[in-house]
Amino acid sequence: MKSTKAVRKCAVTPKYVSPNQLTIVGFETPFEQHLTSTNRWVNLSKLIPWDKIVGQYDLQFKSTEGRPPISGRIVIGAVIIKHMLHLTDRETIQQIQENVFMQHFLGYASFTNEAPFSPSLFVEIRERLSVDVLMGINDIIVHNNFERNSSIIYSNTGGNKDDDDTKPPVFNESVASTPADITLSSEIKNEGRLLMDATVAPQNITYPTDLKLLNAARRKSEELIDKLYNKEMHGAEKVRTYRKVARKIFLNTAKKKSKSAKEIYKANGTQLRYLRRNLSHITDLLSVYKAYSIPTGLKQKDIDYLQTLELVYHQQNKMFTARTHSVEDRIVNIHQPHVRPIVRGKEGKKVEFGSKLQVSLVKGFAFLDRLSWNNFNEGKCLQNSVDDYRKRFGFYPEEVLADQIYCNRENRKWLKKLGIKLRAKPLGRPRKEALSNLVSPGERNPIEGKFGQAKVRYGLDNISAKLKSTSESWIATIILVLNLVNLTRLNLLYIFQVLRNYVFSLFDKSNWRLSF
Repeated sequence: MKSTKAVRKCAVTPKYVSPNQLTIVGFETPFEQHLTSTNRWVNLSKLIPWDKIVGQYDLQFKSTEGRPPISGRIVIGAVIIKHMLHLTDRETIQQIQENVFMQHFLGYASFTNEAPFSPSLFVEIRERLSVDVLMGINDIIVHNNFERNSSIIYSNTGGNKDDDDTKPPVFNESVASTPADITLSSEIKNEGRLLMDATVAPQNITYPTDLKLLNAARRKSEELIDKLYNKEMHGAEKVRTYRKVARKIFLNTAKKKSKSAKEIYKANGTQLRYLRRNLSHITDLLSVYKAYSIPTGLKQKDIDYLQTLELVYHQQNKMFTARTHSVEDRIVNIHQPHVRPIVRGKEGKKVEFGSKLQVSLVKGFAFLDRLSWNNFNEGKCLQNSVDDYRKRFGFYPEEVLADQIYCNRENRKWLKKLGIKLRAKPLGRPRKEALSNLVSPGERNPIEGKFGQAKVRYGLDNISAKLKSTSESWIATIILVLNLVNLTRLNLLYIFQVLRNYVFSLFDKSNWRLSF
């Protein structure tokens, strides 16, 4: 006879069910239930003014003929999902197919298993969503937020909402439309705080060396020779490229852990001569096509590669002959010839390879003021950033926080003329009373934190797009995502503040007792 304990144990032990018995048809789904309103995608969809930003996107489609374009909300929403979750193009489409909340975010009326569009379409979407379009969408979203919750946006240091320093800026379209050279009325006071700084968005390329660049250029020239060679036109014997010998010579040097300057110089010269030989063969092959007036069959991409290879050869030959390591507009990658080396001088990353950004920060919202593939002096961007602030909000900032490189004599004089306070170290030996104007270490943390958030969480430190236009769109979308994340944070702050005010309203302030 079994004991009571054994019987009780057998009664509660679940019966094993083989997973092979489960089917898709019998699997229970909770889709008959309503979507939870606390989901992040549901909340974010309520905070974005879709009608305005989709209208901004639809301005690009002027023709009424042909197949209608994909809904602007689906396109913009898919790009936001991709960068907010830091996904690949293919993974983004799969996530949208599997997630009912993401489909609600894209404006779907019901759940569907169909993909919104092909993952390869992301390349064309990034070309269509230029920096100007994305920054226009960014301004609309920030503008809408300031209109909705203008009374609850506090400064990052945590002040009173009645203080001038914490008063949120409000977009003024009438003033923003005025030219920059028109002086504003003296009745408009300077308000708000503007933080600015510059950073680099590195591209996803291998660390460039002259030897690797020349080897890549040589291999690409060999591919072009293979495409251009025609047995009937150029004869039965194909031009010799010595590609196996050239590769062997390259590997003999590249695989060494420690290479002397003499070895590197010799290896560069060898690859340079192979590249020169291949470019000469390409010229001869093209001349035959020209003589017979026959199209070469090369695509525009191949023609661009050929122009890049010729420029790489001239730059490398110039440095090799002069025994230098710098040249103007130096190409560091043949697949992305627009990328330039940007010297930063920071520990661990003295040189970065990508685009340089000038970013402004206002109340936690970031604005991309300038994007350049060449290095530039940040000091020349201060006046433009301040003017952009006035165009967005209708007045100049009350104070500006910037690095020392922005604070040259010209900028100081210009800000003083406009009545804008510059929070920076004075030139020369500062007076005792001027020390109070210095920026404390924590006051510039917000913009440094934005850069860290963008690079660590959203991939600004490794831009995977290859084209110049798509890379710029990638960067601008990350700036937009940063503001959307800040928007959700402010919305939670608004909800908390409403609840707090409601709880305080239940108290009788005279005796601090609940009043019912």
